[in-house]
Amino acid sequence: MDQLYELSTRVPGEPGTAVADASLKFLQPVSRQLVHRAAVAEVFITDAMQVGKDRFLVGAQWPRDHALYYPDDQGVSDPLLLTETVRQALVYLAHEYCGIPLGHRFVGSDTHFEITDHEALVVGDTPLHVTLDVQWSWVAHRPPRHFGMQVDAVVSVAGRDCARAGLSVYAVDERLYRRLRWRGTEEQGRDKAARVGHGAATRLPAADVGRLRAKDSVLGRTEAGEWRLLVDLHHAVLFDHPGDHIPLMVTLEGARQLGHRLFHRRDAPAGAVLRAVRMDCPAFADLDEPVRLCADLQPPVPASDVTRLRITAAQGETTVATVAMEWLPRGLLAASEKAAFSRSAIGSGAGV
Repeated sequence: MDQLYELSTRVPGEPGTAVADASLKFLQPVSRQLVHRAAVAEVFITDAMQVGKDRFLVGAQWPRDHALYYPDDQGVSDPLLLTETVRQALVYLAHEYCGIPLGHRFVGSDTHFEITDHEALVVGDTPLHVTLDVQWSWVAHRPPRHFGMQVDAVVSVAGRDCARAGLSVYAVDERLYRRLRWRGTEEQGRDKAARVGHGAATRLPAADVGRLRAKDSVLGRTEAGEWRLLVDLHHAVLFDHPGDHIPLMVTLEGARQLGHRLFHRRDAPAGAVLRAVRMDCPAFADLDEPVRLCADLQPPVPASDVTRLRITAAQGETTVATVAMEWLPRGLLAASEKAAFSRSAIGSGAGV
């Protein structure tokens, strides 16, 4: 079959067993409801198969271009596609293979990725066919109302390993979710809540945060010099469907944009790219309160050109997310350093 539609993947078996061949299809996206997306165009998962007790292969197709997650000037895919693809893979496996009902709410507690081969992620004349070799683990698992799960994936393109990524999530039924999110009021006007959260911050121009369109900038700054996460509830990608809090992907996008802005202000080499991310979400980020973003430059990696940056997102006195990032000048993409991030205690949540 044409390679545009099917990819043969060599699957190492369990110790002492033979190597198996498996074929993932890239014909069409899976049902949008199985990855919690409203728009079909935002579904990247195309297929999955179980190859072990807690091991799965998941196929995804990345577009050659995208409204928000577009390739950079050198044609390298947006690194945040890794996080979104792993998010969709986890949700799909949860519903299709792991018995979690469609009505449950999914809340992310931590996520990470490390790109080990940027060149494999260069977009050519056809969309990239991405394979995730996923290891599934149950964590803090109390069915049927509360499911805790974690995935760790080796990511490859056309059989070429290029990244590692993971995500921890818990899924709860509607009754338990409402108890977690109850704040003493009924559903408020979402637009009004978001405007309250913006306060006096001015949205930065798209070019200053590495974006193409004005509406894709989620970074603002107050007259006092405080960085803010600004949300647009009508954004077709970041707010694909209604919610009652700020999703993990929106906060991650804000951290990425602040990192880009600070790198340029520090006259970092042109073309620096995001190499690795570790994000923890200890609390929900609400729509009706400003989210402050605070940046700390971390000690340099010994004998390395990697630059580490830590972004803290806070509402009032509550930390809602921390994002540790590693940036690398484009000329050093082949560097062999390992990202220093590792899993820590599972936090409390950001919607996924």
